[in-house]
Order: sequence, then C-alpha cells, then structure tokens
Amino acid sequence: MSVMNYIFSVDFLFMWIRVATPILLAALGAVVCDRAGVVNLGLEGIMLISALFGVLGGAIGGGLIWGLAAGVGSALIVSAIFAYFHLVLKANAVLCGTAINTMAGGLTVFALQLATGEKGTSASLKSFSFPSVEIPVIKDIPILGDIISGHNTLTYIALLMVVVIYILLYKTPLGLRMRAVGENENAAESVGQNVTKIRFIAILICGVLVGLGGMYLSMGYLNMFTRNMTAGRGFIALAACSMGQSTPVGALVSSMVFAFFDGLSNILQMLRIPAEFIQMLPYLATIAGLTIYSIQKTAVMKKKMKKKG
Repeated sequence: MSVMNYIFSVDFLFMWIRVATPILLAALGAVVCDRAGVVNLGLEGIMLISALFGVLGGAIGGGLIWGLAAGVGSALIVSAIFAYFHLVLKANAVLCGTAINTMAGGLTVFALQLATGEKGTSASLKSFSFPSVEIPVIKDIPILGDIISGHNTLTYIALLMVVVIYILLYKTPLGLRMRAVGENENAAESVGQNVTKIRFIAILICGVLVGLGGMYLSMGYLNMFTRNMTAGRGFIALAACSMGQSTPVGALVSSMVFAFFDGLSNILQMLRIPAEFIQMLPYLATIAGLTIYSIQKTAVMKKKMKKKG
C-alpha cells in the first residue's frame, strides 16, 4: 500500500483521532490558562506525572477508579504548587513551568524505581486502562463507524470538553471573569474581582484537563507507563493553543493538524527514510505552524496600527 493510500485509509483516520486526544486535552487546559492571563509552561511535566501516578494508583488500589483519582489528584497537586508560587509568591510563570518540567523527569523515574525496581517501564505492574466505547447505531455504519466508533473513553471526553470549555468561557459568569482578568487584570480588580482566586481556579481546571491527557497516554494509548512517554506533547499542546488563538475550537483544529504530522511520521517508518528525520517531523510541523501564526498575527497588528494612524 502506498503512503497516500494509507493516509486516506480507515486505519489512518482512526489513528489520527487517537493521536490527537492527549494533545487536545492539554491544549484545552492551556486555553483556559491563557484566557485567564497565565502562561503555563508546565503542561509537559504535569502530563508525565499524571501518566505515572494514574498507573501506580490503579495498581496499588486495584481498580481503574483509583488510577483516575491518583492521576487527577497528582495533576491538581502540581498545578496548585505552580499556582501558589506564581500567584502568591509572585514567581515568574515561565520559570515555574520550567521547574515543573525539569522536576517531572526525575520524579517519575525515581517513583517508578521505588514502585517496580525498574527505571524504564511499569510493565511489571498490573495496569488498568480506560475502556473503549462502541457507539450505538454509528458503529454499524460502514467506514464512518470504523473511524468514529471504538475509541477510548478519554477520546470522547476530549471532544466533549471542547463544548464544555466553550460554554465555560463564553456562557458562564466564571468564564467572563476569566476573560476579563486575562485581558485587563487592573480593570477587573477595580470592579471587585479577585484576580488571584480566578487565576487559581483556571490553573486547577487546566490541571485536570492536562492530567486526563497524561493518563490517556499510559491508560489508553498504551496500557503502561514508559519513561518520558509524553515526548514533547505538552509543548505541542501549547503551540496548538497559540495557533488556535486560545479558543476551544481553534485548539481542536490545531491539535488535529499536529496529530496528522505525528501520525504521518509513523507511516514514513515504512519507507527508507532516516529515523532521525521521521522523529523530527511532528516538532518541525509545530515550529512551522507557530511561524505562520506569528507572521499572520504581525500582519494583523500592522493593519490595525495603520487604521489607527
């Protein structure tokens, strides 16, 4: 089968949605933070920590619910620490996010070794994965059913979260406050809004979404934790948020674009192309996407300046 035939095959389209799931969840979290005026660079670290603790929680507790609680709980704890240092102690957000990412790499390896005696994978632990869901009626539709039905539960949750986050940001008082704080914190504070509290809530919401994205990697995409398994997806999610102009729908579209190139890199492994180039492709697409977005944004700003002048 040629590369083009495989790209337009049912298998590739199914894989495309699977690959986009963790990026989309993390990107939606980044959207919430960005709308509240917080740059959260710690997405990569939060994803990695929740991916491990989700597996450990399930193995120790003996059930999926314990894995979910541990994964989300760990993401919330790390997010709360980030929020405390940034919002209360006034530490630089970029440095806080970088610290989380740096800590996560060592912490996960250390915790994994304590739990299993190994530094690479959690294969020796009993893993609990989120179940796949067959959608009634749609599953029986030829081609469409094979593409849309049968995905992991978290994939459908990710798609549902696009609608939920849209409603939260644009249809609720909390969302209005978040956007007001993000656009002009001084103006929001002058009318009695607690900027720190609103941003703290935004960071915690982000933590839950990013934590689900991390758990998908170890409890959906795979059924175990592997060292550094996030592989830059947190940073790609930040790029998807920027390219999507910090909107839920924009984050969805951008996540699908990046996921396409990630899936394409899997296909190119069938060809005699250097492995280093194949592994570089998703990140090259990220850089290209951000460059195009930056150029477009600069052009729009120049037009606005000309109109004002």
